[in-house]
Parts: sequence; structure tokens; C-alpha cells
Amino acid sequence: MIALAAITDEFSPDLDRALDGMASVGMTGAELRVIDGRNILELGPAEVDDVRRRIAARGLSIVGIASPLLKCVLPDAPPVDARLQQDVFGAPYTYDDQPRLSERALDIAERMGARVIRVFSYWRTVEPEETMDRVGEALAELAERAARRGLIIGLENEAACNVGTGAETARVLDVVGHPALGVVWDPANATLLGETPYPDGYGALPAGRIVHVHAKDCRVPVQAFTPEWGPIGEMGVDWRGQIAALVRDGYAGWISLETHWRGPRGDKFEASVICGERLAALVGRAG
Repeated sequence: MIALAAITDEFSPDLDRALDGMASVGMTGAELRVIDGRNILELGPAEVDDVRRRIAARGLSIVGIASPLLKCVLPDAPPVDARLQQDVFGAPYTYDDQPRLSERALDIAERMGARVIRVFSYWRTVEPEETMDRVGEALAELAERAARRGLIIGLENEAACNVGTGAETARVLDVVGHPALGVVWDPANATLLGETPYPDGYGALPAGRIVHVHAKDCRVPVQAFTPEWGPIGEMGVDWRGQIAALVRDGYAGWISLETHWRGPRGDKFEASVICGERLAALVGRAG
């Protein structure tokens, strides 16, 4: 059975308001990225405990840490592809910050009781295939450290990073077979690079290694990298087909809303409620 969650700051930077909105559309899970304007990795132990308490008080589970790990420039690599927007969400970190951040992410996930830590593959270069060996090495090292704590590293396909499509994700997974490395599958991200996420991108992935799914929807003009975000189910991603395929393939994890759309009146909270209701309806029909 697929359960629904959201990245909390997509509803509101105010955690309590976000949790109220999530509960109003029947979500039972929270994914953590930015809390009250600060990246989750910058919270101290007492603050982490307070966030966990507030979420538990609402009866929600913490399903993952949406960390910014490996969302930085890879040194001595081809130039970064300047055509793609680089969203940092309160996390303008560098390559040199990664050892500290990775240890912090592991500590926070363990303290929060979150199973999955989302990571990336360095900012996308003009020759992403040239970075794959180093990306694989970094992911394998993170997966080994996570496994020792009973955690999972989830590689998100991100258009602004070197692994952005389902096909690119599959190639990395072929090289890094560590059982603690899985996929955070984001169909909308794949569209920015010209891939049809379902059925093409999804079909390239080993379904059994998908550990989390992000939901948002967009259209992308031909030969452009700037998406038009909109309500889930009304834009360019075949969410009905994608969700049906997840159910068919036995996916039993979470689908986490990552709205991005600003809504009909520029109100992100309203947009997230609309998308949450649409996502719940799609999942309900597929189940």
C-alpha cells in the first residue's frame, strides 16, 4: 500500500502550519528539508528532538531526510552546465563541506528515526558521463556508512545534477550494487532533460531499488530547461500511469509531495493542498 507524505516546507516554512496542511489532505508522513528557514542539517540535537516531538504529536511518521548531500561542484571535473537552475533550499554548501554534512545527515536520520537519506550526484557538468566513476565512488562510500546504522541512501535523479534521468540512474545502479543504495525517483525532474519519465525513464530502473518517490508536475518547452509547474495530473507527467506501475510492481513505500507550483493565486500553501488532494485521489484510484 502506497502512503502519502510531503516535504514539509513545500506547504510552509512554518513546521506547525505545514503539518496542519498535510494532515488536512490525509498525509501520514513528513520528509524534512528546511525547518523554519534553516536546512535540516543545521539543527542542533535539542532542535532535532523538538521537531521529532512536534511531528509525532500530530501522529505523522518521519519518512526521510531530504539532505543536500553531493549538491555541489565536483572539483577537477568538466565545467558545470550553466543552462540548468541550481536550487539550494538553504544549503549553499561546497565539496569541502561534504564530510561534515554526511556525518550530520547520518546522525540526524538516526535520531529522527528516518530510514532514507536523500542525496544527489554533484552539479551537472557539460559532460556528465565523465563524472560517473567519481559519483559512484561517493555513493558507495555513503551507502556503506549508512548500512552500518541501518539506514538507506536514496539517490534522487535531479536535472541540475549529473544523474538526472531514469536511464542515467540505472547506469549508476549497475555500477554501485550496494544494498543500502536505492533510488528517490522523481519523474518530473527527468522531463527537464527531455526524458519521458513514464514509461521510458521508469522502465529503465530496477523497480526493486526504488526506495522513495517525489511527486510534482510540469511541462517543459522543447529544447528548454525552464519548466512550467502546475497541478499534479494536469501537466506533462503521466501520473496515473506512473502510480499504476508502482502498484503493479509492488512498491510499498511513500510518495512525497514536492509541489513547486505556486498555485492559482501565488499561495504555495494553497497549491500544496490542491496537489495533495489530487495526489491522494490518484493513489486511491490506483489502489
